Formats: sequence, structure tokens, C-alpha cells
Amino acid sequence: MIAKQDLINKIKDYFDLNIYETKVWLALLGKGSASAGEIASISGVPRSRTYDVLESLEKKGFAIVKIGKPVKYLGVKPKMVLEKLKNNVRKKAEEKIYSLSNVKETDEFTQLEGLYKEGIVPIKREDLSAALKGKANISNHLKELLQNAKKEVIICTTADELSMKIKLFAQTFESLKKDSVKIKLALSGDERLIKQAEEKLGIKIKKTELDSKFFIIDRKEIMFYISKHAEANEDVAIWLNSEFFSQAFAVLFDSVLKEK
Repeated sequence: MIAKQDLINKIKDYFDLNIYETKVWLALLGKGSASAGEIASISGVPRSRTYDVLESLEKKGFAIVKIGKPVKYLGVKPKMVLEKLKNNVRKKAEEKIYSLSNVKETDEFTQLEGLYKEGIVPIKREDLSAALKGKANISNHLKELLQNAKKEVIICTTADELSMKIKLFAQTFESLKKDSVKIKLALSGDERLIKQAEEKLGIKIKKTELDSKFFIIDRKEIMFYISKHAEANEDVAIWLNSEFFSQAFAVLFDSVLKEK
């Protein structure tokens, strides 16, 4: 019995198989044990291709060869396949992270850093600004800004947002405390989440009704969220390297908190 096309398409995408591989694996799972000829008949895959497909599935861990004559194949249990694929992805990710970590030690990376510095030097520091789109891009830029703080960081955001990024903030705050950087943190939203954040971060948090998200670094740089990108449904933030603007925002922040 040939599997429905909708199931074939979804399994193909889930397990990163081609159409023939998906049809043959599904046929194997449904039959239990089958020869190449039987699989060709059940799956609808041309017999001339079935042998190659079975060999490919065996290498990928989706099928195994049954001992005996005639040669028959067994479909590997989906749960086992899924665990193997997860382990493969994890291993590849770890290898990639290790590889990227070593890039900093190469001559090529030194040259990249040199190009960046040469490009930045002609620019007036007060002219530096950027629009950031996407949660990952914003989080990475924010992490760098916080790590480079020398004296003070001011953070105004929501309890929900901080809860989602608690690991990022916990690690960064520990580093800032060791460097004696003053941390001012104000949150809006659920008081229960605010209390939980206080306990996890070990920092006094001010409750605020400000419906905004911004981060001020040393009263010289500021990053603030402005909206959701309508089409891509992405977060959008603006980063400004402006002492005047940052100071003004920080004074406003301090005055609002003093009124509490």
C-alpha cells in the first residue's frame, strides 16, 4: 500500500530525505521485513532505483539488512532514527562551534579585525548608529554592549522579556559585578516574575509602568526597541552611539524612578 502524498511530504521534510527514500522507508516500516522487489512493489519506487535507495537508507541509519537468504531489509524504529539524527545535529553543532572558536587565532581573523578598525577610524564616533532586526541579532549586539560597559548600565524592559533571556542576563551581570559596573534595572509587568528575577539575578529591581525597552551603556550608548517588523514579524531595535541622547534618556529614566 502506497503512503499518502501528504504524509510522504511531511516525513521527507522532518527527516531530510528525498522522495524515493521516504517512500521506501515508509514501505519498510509498514511491511516489517521485505526484499528489494517487494519494497519496489509496495512503495511505487522503480525497482532499478530501489537497491540504491535501500543502500542509502542503510548508511543513514533508517534501514538494516536482515541476515539470511534472500536478502531482506528491516525499517529502523522511528524513535531510534530521531534520536540518532538529534545526536548527529548536536555533534555537528559542537564541531562547528569548536571550529569557529579557533578562527580568532588565525592570521585571517587578525586581518579582518584590522580591516574593521581601519574602516571605523575615519568615521566620527557620534555618527555611529544602526538598525537591528531579529531577536538573535539584537541579543548578540546587546550582549556585546553590556560586556563592554565600564561604569554603568541602565536597563528598562518587561518582566516577560527578561525571563526569556534570564541566562544571558545572569551571566552578563555576574561579569559586570566583578568589574564593579553599576546596574540599574527597571521592569514592567507581572510582579511575580519581577520577584523571581530579583532572586535569580541577585539585583534590586525597580517596578515601573514605562511601556518601553531600552538599554543605556555608560550614558554614552543606547539601544531601544521601536516595533515589530510588519512583514517578517521580527523585533526591530535602534542602536545609537550618542552621549547627548543617552544622557537625556538616562536623566529621564532616573527622574521617573525617583517619582515612585
